[in-house]
Amino acid sequence: MAGRLARRIVLTFGLVAVAASSAGLVGSAPAVAATTTATAVTTATAAANSHAPAQSAAQHPYMGWSSWSLESTNYPGVNPTGGGSWLTEQHVLQQADVMAKTLKSHGYEYVNIDAGWSNNSAGGCCSITSDAYGRPVANTTTFPDGIAYVAKYVHAKGLKLGIYTTVGLDPSAYGNGATPIYGTTNCHTGDIVYSDLRKTNGWDSNYKIDYSTPCAQAYVDSIADEFAGWGVDFLKLDGVGPGSFQGGPNFDNTSDVAAWSAALNQSGRPIQFVISWALAHPEANIWQEYTNGWRIDTDVECYCGTLVTWNNSVKGRWDDVVQWIPDAGPGHWNNLDSLDVGVGSMDGITDAERQSYMTLWAIEGAPLYSGDDLTKLDSYGLSLLTNDDVIAVDQAGNPAKPVSQRTDQQVWYAKNADGSYTVALFNMGDSTATVTANWNDLGISGSASVRDLWSHSNLGTVSGSFSASLPSHGSRLLTIKPKSTGSAPAMPANLHGTASTATTTSVAWDASTGATGYDVYVNGAKNLSVTGTSAVVAGLAPATGYTFDVVARNAKGKTSAASKQLSLTTPAASGPTLYEAESSANTLGGGATVYSCAGCSGGAKVGYIGGGGYMVFNNVTAPRAGTYLMTVGYVDGDSSRIAIVTVNGTPFQLPLSGTNDNNWDTAQTVTIPVDLNAGTNSIQFGNPNGYVSDIDKIVL
Repeated sequence: MAGRLARRIVLTFGLVAVAASSAGLVGSAPAVAATTTATAVTTATAAANSHAPAQSAAQHPYMGWSSWSLESTNYPGVNPTGGGSWLTEQHVLQQADVMAKTLKSHGYEYVNIDAGWSNNSAGGCCSITSDAYGRPVANTTTFPDGIAYVAKYVHAKGLKLGIYTTVGLDPSAYGNGATPIYGTTNCHTGDIVYSDLRKTNGWDSNYKIDYSTPCAQAYVDSIADEFAGWGVDFLKLDGVGPGSFQGGPNFDNTSDVAAWSAALNQSGRPIQFVISWALAHPEANIWQEYTNGWRIDTDVECYCGTLVTWNNSVKGRWDDVVQWIPDAGPGHWNNLDSLDVGVGSMDGITDAERQSYMTLWAIEGAPLYSGDDLTKLDSYGLSLLTNDDVIAVDQAGNPAKPVSQRTDQQVWYAKNADGSYTVALFNMGDSTATVTANWNDLGISGSASVRDLWSHSNLGTVSGSFSASLPSHGSRLLTIKPKSTGSAPAMPANLHGTASTATTTSVAWDASTGATGYDVYVNGAKNLSVTGTSAVVAGLAPATGYTFDVVARNAKGKTSAASKQLSLTTPAASGPTLYEAESSANTLGGGATVYSCAGCSGGAKVGYIGGGGYMVFNNVTAPRAGTYLMTVGYVDGDSSRIAIVTVNGTPFQLPLSGTNDNNWDTAQTVTIPVDLNAGTNSIQFGNPNGYVSDIDKIVL
């Protein structure tokens, strides 16, 4: 489909970012500003130069609870007076009580209040309350004692409190531009927005702030100071772009994120800072610099009669997180959203799915925060949330990656500092299937001991591989410890091709523990030595099949076992051939259509692929039968989409990572191996069960 997939649910309640009246003074701020404009400018500039987030507060993925899953559900009785009406001070304190009693000892500590705490009417909808300085204050009906009281209550139990706001200036705080900025004498809301009152954020609902004026930083500082004064320990800034399926200048909130980071830093209180939702991956370096974490996807909630469902949208995380895996680490983490596995009757998923859900969160080092009603945890849900072996995997913060996603039977792995491996087996299919972890895919030679972390059981020593029969959407989570190789480095893993010409093939692999260099072998003979984890093998013959493997070596001359062998064929002497998606030689069916695309090869692409739509590259030629590297050019402004690629009648899955910014005019590429026949081949893109990214070209 040209344009983003409609996975995002448009919310009709609980948003902090909707217009309201702000007449009158609400709260306890003094009526007269305390500093001069010059002082505010100096303070704002100093804050901007000290923008690093409180990374000490995020050395490990945070654990806790968030209110949004309960606010958003239509489960009977949860929101009795309309959307978001669950959110009250009493309910939040009840969740804190249970967390302190049942979950705190396992590492859960954050009690996070999501959207709706500042709404100016009971029950969630529709506008917020702000004070005379445009700062949000609590709804006195639903939070009669205020946020500072809630923070004090939570802190007394050894827990921390989180709060929520949206990016941009809420129209209710604007006050026709005359609302004064607290802490200044001559700054007003009219000074911090653009004269045309352009809108921003994921809902296009707030005025975009112009940070070229120091008054803007002073305004954000004033809210950060307010939150700090209440005792807040965590802030979720929502609707941030590029991302939230919004792009373009109006939705570029990178300046907002930098300003909020500086504001929180100058507040004098360590406040963990997380941004949401579905952040754009091209700006990952900015999110790393200024925040402690980012949501990689849309809401996990289904906005239905349960909290979530498997299809909407738990299972999408397996594909959406992949491009973000290298970006996570101490101080900033990939946020997969709420973990709704604690109350089977409300969650909306099977027990097998509940376990797989938490398994993925744990192996990705994602924050573990429940969205369940903690007062209703069932025994199975409690056993999942309090499995300390699994929690330890999460807290180690060592994100796993898939060996392959070509089928529904997947193995994900991470190599640990002690030489062990965390390995998860997933059956994403709809019927029982066997999933096998092959040791040579992971970089293990010989035998290894296997421990099941969910059952806390040792499964013995295994050679070569480990297999398990898993139910639909089921999983196993294992620690695998290879038999010692003595002083030799570990076997290289994940050897794969990255590019090819008629006379060269580029390969890459994972780093091996203890290695100082690597020897690359071609057809069994040593070809070259490198110190890094990639190499370009030159001097090859066109249209010829080759085998590649890699051996790690260390400073003492010890060598590892050879990696799993890779077989690839070089293109013809003329080099790789470009096939445009829009070519008249291709077959389009079921609604697939050619569209213009400024950032695509040839200025065009094919969209509306998926469902009934499909396209076929006809007459793809190969000089001989073999495995070739194919580069796919595609466009995806969504989180990710799955193409079913069928080569000469044989299908496989190809997840294509998206940008989350609704940009359908800029192409990306991915390179994969495909098996071709000598002569003419056909390559089809489609997916009967979902939309596919727009296709620009293939090159092979």
